Amino acid sequence: MLEYLTGIDRALFLFINVYLANPVTDVIMPVVTSDMLLRVMYGAGVAMLLWRGDQRLRWLALFSAVALLLTDQLSSNLLKELIARPRPCHELSQIYLLVDCGTGFSLPSSHATNVFGQAALFSYHVKEARWYLFLFASLVALSRIFVGVHYPLDVLAGGMLGFLVGGVAAVTFKRFERWRL
Repeated sequence: MLEYLTGIDRALFLFINVYLANPVTDVIMPVVTSDMLLRVMYGAGVAMLLWRGDQRLRWLALFSAVALLLTDQLSSNLLKELIARPRPCHELSQIYLLVDCGTGFSLPSSHATNVFGQAALFSYHVKEARWYLFLFASLVALSRIFVGVHYPLDVLAGGMLGFLVGGVAAVTFKRFERWRL
């Protein structure tokens, strides 16, 4: 059964990474997946909440930082080391590798975990942005396959983990609001 799922995962990876690749995705996806861009966007968003937001949004920014710390540590330093699944760029030949492959493991995708964690947290409290947040999170997760560093199962698992952690953070913040604000 595990071999069957691995085969489907690899076939779907190759379909997205090789057959759906085109000049537009070759330019856009490395930008979307850029660590620096994501850090700058997150930093700018938190800075805006701290500067222009009310007390509630400032506290939400703090919860966001804690959620990001949790999602990143769970995915990068705990689960990847426990599961130790090689990245597709370490296992497969004839793929489109559009960014540095990296030396770490693949499952779960930390990018997907982090962005879905933030999307879940903020969508619970800023409902009018829900569709944009999950669309952006999905685009970042999909970009990891297009650039050749993650299998679809990696981004799916990362998205689910991030959604869970972000959901717990959202509910915790809601309880905090009732108690504190």
